[in-house]
Amino acid sequence: MDFNPNQEYAIAARGVRKTYRASGKSPAKEALKGIDIHVKRGSIFGLLGPNGAGKSTFINILAGLVGKTAGEVSVWGFDLDANPRQVRAALGVVPQEINMEVFFTPLEGLEIQAGLYGVPKSKRRSMEILRALGLEEKADAYVRNLSGGMKRRLLVAKAMVHSPPILILDEPTAGVDIELRKQLWEYVMELHAQGVTIVLTTHYLEEAQELCEEIAIIHNGEVVACEPTEKLISSLDRKMLMVTPAEELNGHLDLGAFDVEIKQDGRLAIPYQPSKTQVAEILESLSSAGVMVKDLSTVESDLEDVFLELTYRKSA
Repeated sequence: MDFNPNQEYAIAARGVRKTYRASGKSPAKEALKGIDIHVKRGSIFGLLGPNGAGKSTFINILAGLVGKTAGEVSVWGFDLDANPRQVRAALGVVPQEINMEVFFTPLEGLEIQAGLYGVPKSKRRSMEILRALGLEEKADAYVRNLSGGMKRRLLVAKAMVHSPPILILDEPTAGVDIELRKQLWEYVMELHAQGVTIVLTTHYLEEAQELCEEIAIIHNGEVVACEPTEKLISSLDRKMLMVTPAEELNGHLDLGAFDVEIKQDGRLAIPYQPSKTQVAEILESLSSAGVMVKDLSTVESDLEDVFLELTYRKSA
């Protein structure tokens, strides 16, 4: 894809590299090896990868916290090198680490943050944002007295004080219980419905699969996949046929060319490649082995399978 920092993309990056210089006994480390990423405006984009893959480095480059070694970056149509202030104004970044002013109240913290971004008092939405994130009752409490989940939601609130068109969420639900996670995502989806572009990094793969329209997987500083979520999952040519036999099987079962595992509940798990094998062929092998089928179902690959295939298994 050609580098295209026009109005179609919220974020456009081409050939982005980052090399950390050698320090002491630590050699130089190339954290990003020329990555290309294009995030469409108004989309929910997933940025996934193992720890140390380069996700946070890329986010920190966008936020102006880390200088890139090479490459081109455009955010909301602004070139990162030529217009760093406009780029920062277009972003709301929710970091992994909970780091905030513990001696202020949530309301004071949001008002200070809004002032730093130059938001006039008449246009500030501090209480509205706190209310949306379930923090209205804690508006005047000291931040140091908030729970971990509340502090994480407060980070989201701080990122939204200047109404940025892009919200970057770096592991936003780490350590947050199920109820608070649901509330957080309800607010994020409201923002998305209003046109805010969402960039998400998460280790909860089911979360990414459910929410993200497109996903890039980074491994060892390189983009190893970047596709619409459904296409990415379907690219893994692997399914599982689950068969419930009419009668309980005792001992070993030989299906010739097909591997089979007898589960504790008596069902048979038979992996196959849809591009090479039809279910009818497996059923024929079962019939030849004298197995009568009571019920069957297929289990599709999910994002976790794709993630493992492109990262950990590729490294093995």
